[in-house]
Amino acid sequence: PLGGNMVGSSGINAEYGGPKECLEFPEYTFADHFGKPIPSFPPRAVLEDYLRGYWRFHGVKESDVLCGHCVRNVRYEEGVFSVKVENLATQETTETEFDRLIVATGHFSTPNIPNFPGFNDFNGRLLHAHDFRNAREFTGKKVLCIGSSYSAEDIALQLAKFGAEHVTISYRTQPIGFAWPENITEVPLLQRIEDKTCFFLDGTSEEIDAIILCTGYRMNFPFMPSEYKLDCGNIYFPPNLYRGVQWYGGAEGTKDADGNLFYLGMQDQFYTFTMFMMQGLWAAHVIKGLHCPPSPEECKKQIAECCEIQPRIAADCNAQIKAQTDYVQGLADDIGYKTNLDVSDLFYTWEGHKHDDIVTYRNQSFVSKYTGQVAPIHPVQWMVCFDDSLAGYLNCA
Repeated sequence: PLGGNMVGSSGINAEYGGPKECLEFPEYTFADHFGKPIPSFPPRAVLEDYLRGYWRFHGVKESDVLCGHCVRNVRYEEGVFSVKVENLATQETTETEFDRLIVATGHFSTPNIPNFPGFNDFNGRLLHAHDFRNAREFTGKKVLCIGSSYSAEDIALQLAKFGAEHVTISYRTQPIGFAWPENITEVPLLQRIEDKTCFFLDGTSEEIDAIILCTGYRMNFPFMPSEYKLDCGNIYFPPNLYRGVQWYGGAEGTKDADGNLFYLGMQDQFYTFTMFMMQGLWAAHVIKGLHCPPSPEECKKQIAECCEIQPRIAADCNAQIKAQTDYVQGLADDIGYKTNLDVSDLFYTWEGHKHDDIVTYRNQSFVSKYTGQVAPIHPVQWMVCFDDSLAGYLNCA
């Protein structure tokens, strides 16, 4: 598997916005790892520690992962992948042949950067959400977030939490629509910038100290040949991927790889850890001959049918949750995985909590599907809890 040609983009204050009960592994729960129930909305350091425990649980050692190397080129000829890799320390390259190839680099590492008149002359801080590291940098500042998806939602709340004077969210099509605190407002799309004054589509303007582009990411696989390169937006049903995993080149300019190429984790996501787990298990079952997909023609037919679902769920979060639940369960059914991974009821409840009160939804408690334990409520409310460390969080839990 290839996984790592990217720069990390998870800042100090970055958090998974959903309850941990929506992503925990059935065979290795948070209670298994920490030895006790913990609150439902842990910070980044807690999730990282949990993942490292999960790897150890499966016997994966750091020495099993080749770090400090970068894949530079992939060729596919006569059923064989030739992969050229550079040692970043020595700049030496090696080329190795493989029968199967799994691309697992993710797709949240190459920022999508729009351009607005006056960007180059903006007399303030300009960055993409990818480079957002610490909300404290913006204490006392007026910040503009461009975008209306999860990164804008989370970063705006982080900025308000850590003392930004005011946060303006600029949307392209429609506002996010939550009942924001007084120092967060939404306006239509930015039109132009003059010095530090931002002008918006509704005719309003505002002096801004910093602009954060919450504008998503682009698929970027520079090492892959164009005919085998996944190229789409952040959607739930990517083209050319049977079961969202196995490559079958059906679109113009693409080629088949005889079922030997796999992409993991390339969808827009409600499900995360458990979906990635099922995709990995599904690919492993296919490679080992334990699961046999249908003919290439049937695979392409099913890919086209899935792509038709995308526009029907584009603006409906509940429909997206239902579609991805069915998708994950379908992977499980294919390979005979018996544990029910359906946590759609938790996702629906979480979305309801956010619409009830976007400021307090992280103070809620959820029940683990796999242990039946009720998560304790963190004693410090999220908006005034400023210790995101592993030790600080667990000591309060």
